[in-house]
Amino acid sequence: MQLSLTAARNIHLAAQGLLSTPKRRANKDHVIDMIRRMGVLQIDTISVVARSPYLVLWSRLGDYQAEWLEQHLEEGRLFEYWSHEACFLPIESFGRYRHQMLNPDAMGWKFNQTWLKENASQVKQILRHITEFGACRSADFERTDGKAGGWWEWKPEKRSLEVLFTTGKVMVTRRQKFHRVYDLTERVHPNWNDQRDLRIPLDDHRDQVLDAVCALGICKASWIADYFRMKKIPPEIQAETLYQQGLLRKIEVSGWPEAAYFHPNQQTLIDQALAGKLRATHTCLLSPFDPVVWDRKRALEFFEFDYRIECYTPEAKRKFGYFTLPILRRGKIIGRIDAKAHRKDGVMEIKALHLEDDVKFSDALSKDLTKTLQAFADWHRTPLVKITRCDNKQLKTALKAVF
Repeated sequence: MQLSLTAARNIHLAAQGLLSTPKRRANKDHVIDMIRRMGVLQIDTISVVARSPYLVLWSRLGDYQAEWLEQHLEEGRLFEYWSHEACFLPIESFGRYRHQMLNPDAMGWKFNQTWLKENASQVKQILRHITEFGACRSADFERTDGKAGGWWEWKPEKRSLEVLFTTGKVMVTRRQKFHRVYDLTERVHPNWNDQRDLRIPLDDHRDQVLDAVCALGICKASWIADYFRMKKIPPEIQAETLYQQGLLRKIEVSGWPEAAYFHPNQQTLIDQALAGKLRATHTCLLSPFDPVVWDRKRALEFFEFDYRIECYTPEAKRKFGYFTLPILRRGKIIGRIDAKAHRKDGVMEIKALHLEDDVKFSDALSKDLTKTLQAFADWHRTPLVKITRCDNKQLKTALKAVF
């Protein structure tokens, strides 16, 4: 049987926890359950609105306590490492990333072997400091090289901590005002033993492919590697091979020239979609680093949504805004907003709201957006919503009447 594109989208959103609005208030367990469901939660530090990992969870859970995320990290249910990028990850997937920690040479800019060799004594000194005095932050070391701070001007101690982190000598034991606090890996994750627990890399990579397909719900083979930022997938664990082995399943999607793959765990969603029982009812805003849109090519192919973030683009050349958030409404991505939380004033400024060209105004759309924007503002504790610019005149009038 063949799935419609709408049905395929609904399967994807259901797998990602974005098909319908939560029916009950979130609790702390829901946070870790959702991260396990996604398999990964990307970290980003831009804070014009809530930082990305918190926003990704809000899109799925609604109103929840953001501190639960960091509590799960401190309590050992999560760990931080390089995955899609810097990410929070379920602790049970630690072994898959241990291979990178022990052999980091292929990690590109995330690991500088030359710098490590040239500064080996300092790295050892930092490690001794942590061993003797316990967990520490980069801020605990006074800058002595005379340079100003900045993204590309990390002080040597920060570089040393990052090298130790990338090579698995230390882990992030907690966050303090969102700053990493590092401690020895054996103290942060005492249940792990390399000799006992490390598996064959190919087996871990196979599980990573399977988990990516499961998290995507349904996908093209070309979408799989990006989910966990895997290198080229070897033939032994490519989607078609895993299908032949019975580890994945296939189905046709209308308009796709190639087969779509799905994990057996998602068979219920496939059956519901084929029976027309999978309906998208949720409206929310997405982080630029949400799994649904972080692969810009996939977002274009799947949702026909051409998306870029423009925070690194000079202001005069921006088309939509500094940090635009996609608008997901009932299974479609219908536009984007550029928002800024003025926390001291209690104001959520919608600096710009853009609808996609094929989206038509309706009262239902206006009501959905009104409710979503207010919920977004309330969660940020900036309950006053201010609409600065909206390209659609009818929608602007409707929103202005409320806000």
